[in-house]
Amino acid sequence: MSKKWISAALLSATLAGVAQAQTIEVDERIPSYQKVSGISGNASSIGSDTMNNMMALWLEAFRKYYPNVRIQIEGKGSSTAPPALIEGTAQFGPMSRAMKSSEEDKFEQAFGYKPTPLRTSLDALAVFVNKDNPIEGLSLPQVDAIFSKTRRSEFAQDITSWGELGLNGNWSKAQISLYGRNSASGTYGFFKKQALFKGDYKDQVKEQPGSASVVQGITEDRFGIGYSGIGYLTSGVRVVPLAKKPGQPFMEGSLENVLTGDYPLGRFLYNYINKAPGKPMDPLVREFCKFIFSKEGQEIVIKDGYMPVPFEVAEAELAKLDD
Repeated sequence: MSKKWISAALLSATLAGVAQAQTIEVDERIPSYQKVSGISGNASSIGSDTMNNMMALWLEAFRKYYPNVRIQIEGKGSSTAPPALIEGTAQFGPMSRAMKSSEEDKFEQAFGYKPTPLRTSLDALAVFVNKDNPIEGLSLPQVDAIFSKTRRSEFAQDITSWGELGLNGNWSKAQISLYGRNSASGTYGFFKKQALFKGDYKDQVKEQPGSASVVQGITEDRFGIGYSGIGYLTSGVRVVPLAKKPGQPFMEGSLENVLTGDYPLGRFLYNYINKAPGKPMDPLVREFCKFIFSKEGQEIVIKDGYMPVPFEVAEAELAKLDD
């Protein structure tokens, strides 16, 4: 994650809260959700697989306030969100990456204004290995040499076995099994850009339809390695600490390390909406977005294994609903 996304004042305030808490908690300045009257109807969410479960949990909690609301959720990948918003088949477009300029341009051509991105939560995109794997950590150039056939990080050699990463015993000659997402996935695109330095994946990567499938594959494959949002962590896998460059300390995917940028694969998770400037929003869409940035909505982020946004980010995103 680029440090420019987090202001110095915001970072200082947030890290002070992190230091005081042993576990991740919602920023105490974020208020509880306040129910309003007259919210009902149907809507659709099409987009990120990474955010699929979080969207479902948000909806489940939201419907406790508004039982007459129905939102259909489909998570086949972030690249499915922009066309669904353009075609009007979805009111919510969850994405595990920011929209590409080409996607924004198509939206703007259709409506005359840009889509509205809402930064709902924070994620440490994780590199997973089997729970029995003793690897201490990896640098991004090593990750590039494991997953990419182009090695744009200019790492000296291709890496195909665990022995080449210093593991001994039965691991030394074991071939590395690669697991990843398909090209419709925002996680696929983010990992390609940040971890593969915009290079190309190896042909040997076993592309999976969802993040849960990636984790399941590594759970069943002792010599497997793959990537997905940290919210998909299970007891069958472990997260590998990462360093930006060889020789630098390996960093855990903690909230503090994501906020400072010390963890090299930190990112925001987005929910895109179609909001016409100067016009009132659909009440259902507006209230669901407000719920996301409430204390209850951000508690769900933590429940799903991701990280809540600081108060300043929540305030900035809520202000977009009033523009």
